[in-house]
Amino acid sequence: MGDVPVACCTPLAAPSMSPGEAAATASLFKALADPARVRIVNMLAAADDGVCVCDLIPHLGLSQPTVSHHLRKLADAGLLQRRQEGTWAFYSLDREALVRLEAVTSFALA
Repeated sequence: MGDVPVACCTPLAAPSMSPGEAAATASLFKALADPARVRIVNMLAAADDGVCVCDLIPHLGLSQPTVSHHLRKLADAGLLQRRQEGTWAFYSLDREALVRLEAVTSFALA
């Protein structure tokens, strides 16, 4: 009686992701890999309009340069939009980036 080879794994049903899409998605997750940045995204999600750095500082308990650093990381990853009004910068979530992030994190369970 011979050994019958057994199939190793079930093929994945998820749509394939290109290397470029995977890199872009990884940069989103990397930008969110800090608790302060997750809190910033959460606060911006609840805001009706753009939020100034000065409004985030008291809620985060961080210095202005640190908050600006986190905002820059989130903006560089494409998660935030920045609007300049004179000397003030206002940040809001980039809705398209959040849709991409949601698509990656919404797993259909069989």
